[in-house]
Amino acid sequence: MTDPGQTAADDGADHDEYQRLRAEVRDLRARSRAHALIAEAQGMLRERYALADADRAFTLMRLASQRFNVKMRTLVEILLSAPRPDAREALWFPRRARLAQPALSFPAARDVGPGNRGAVLKAVLSQTLAVVGTDMGNVQLADRVRGGLRIEAHTGHTDDFVDFFSHVGEHGTACAQAARDVAQVTVHDVETDPVFTTSAREAILAAGSRSCHSVPLSTSSGICVGMVSAHLDHTIGDLTAAQLKVLEVVGAQAGRWIAWHERTVVLDALEYLHALGNGSAQP
Repeated sequence: MTDPGQTAADDGADHDEYQRLRAEVRDLRARSRAHALIAEAQGMLRERYALADADRAFTLMRLASQRFNVKMRTLVEILLSAPRPDAREALWFPRRARLAQPALSFPAARDVGPGNRGAVLKAVLSQTLAVVGTDMGNVQLADRVRGGLRIEAHTGHTDDFVDFFSHVGEHGTACAQAARDVAQVTVHDVETDPVFTTSAREAILAAGSRSCHSVPLSTSSGICVGMVSAHLDHTIGDLTAAQLKVLEVVGAQAGRWIAWHERTVVLDALEYLHALGNGSAQP
């Protein structure tokens, strides 16, 4: 019941304050998730290289991240999951094969610079949305530390949607099913499709999505390393064979590129961090 003395301006101010607080909570959750991983990586580096403090460990990660244009979150995930370097070797990965950057043939990727993962993911998303015919979607990558998928790029989604689906597990969503089966999944009607948990369904509908299509980003050996999903504000039928084929190519090329980036660019960044840590390289 509205207070008799409350004005429309008061209602607007209350709404703005509510939205501000929600945004603050979302930001705190995101920072908390990232901080926990970074803190774990700092502890690992301090022990490994006998560093004076956590700040020095963070500096090593920041230098490697900036030099190779690798997001800190990506660098930390690989750092925490990579095998410990052999103390007898000067290099962290002395016998790794170096492969050429895979080609991306779809139109949205034509102007992407070498090794630019952020631009590649945006191009993958742009091409997928163009094929499906919508302006709402997201790219997720496999989370090496927690498992499941985490959102890495998105457009057209509400902040609440991005917050709710910042990380998804192995069940309860269409993208999780597509990742398990390494196959494209079409949800014709979010409201009735049994693939979703109740909370996931409510979050998607609240964001204005009524249907979606998910495409796995997979390597040549069939491993899912990510997902691109297109969301629509209306129910849809089946995609055409031509659409599915184009999206299959996008998913395969993007998956190979992401795997190459992790095995090449990210490992280059870790090699540099290792050299800084053991004193064989200068910033």
